[in-house]
Amino acid sequence: MNIIDISDIYKIYKLEKVEVVALRGANLKISSGEFIAIMGPSGSGKSTLMNILGCLDTPDSGRYLLENTDVSKLNDNQLADIRNKKIGFVFQTFNLLSRSNSVQNIELPLIYSKKSQIKNRREKIHESIRAVGLTGWERHKPSELSGGQRQRVAIARALVNDPAIILADEPTGNLDSVTGEEIMAIFQKLNRSGKTILVVTHELDIARHTNRIIYLKDGLIFKEEKVQNPIDAEETLKTMPRLEDKVPVH
Repeated sequence: MNIIDISDIYKIYKLEKVEVVALRGANLKISSGEFIAIMGPSGSGKSTLMNILGCLDTPDSGRYLLENTDVSKLNDNQLADIRNKKIGFVFQTFNLLSRSNSVQNIELPLIYSKKSQIKNRREKIHESIRAVGLTGWERHKPSELSGGQRQRVAIARALVNDPAIILADEPTGNLDSVTGEEIMAIFQKLNRSGKTILVVTHELDIARHTNRIIYLKDGLIFKEEKVQNPIDAEETLKTMPRLEDKVPVH
């Protein structure tokens, strides 16, 4: 089943008297449970595509079906509802609230959705924390966490509403190679559990952890590649020197 189906998507930005065509007739189908990388040079349209897929922006023309709902015609409130219920976001810069601890950051989507009672909310939060290997760091603020731990908080926040899709924009861009591999191991584990995951990256090594690579250039999807033997992050980590984080004693 196609969880995402975009047809002939155009997006044009007007900068003073100049028109910039960010997407020019993009077509893409993504099946439920796929793990996909989106690659392309700067200005290729990959960020615009990600924003449209994440319902952060709308196309000027074309059709976008998300779980058979035509979201290209929805208003801002409807798009916000779709974002909160169906999509989890992970960003390169983490986008965490600096004065809030891990639990409080992870809890935010649940507060906005207003659909979880307090007891159920706590269960969801701790389930997400366990899924990303962050047990023991619940009460720490972002400034007390490493870059990899901050990204784990961001992934747990993306997971907490049990979204249909996780969109990750350069999720390893600010991390060293070992930590980046740890993050990809988490994504692979989530994908094996059934999550549909899209990763925007400029690193081919990162893209080769996925099952399919979509290449963009000049606003067009010009090539797709099925990854025959995806890199297994857990196996790669066994060969990499690493310093284990110590769980704090309370």
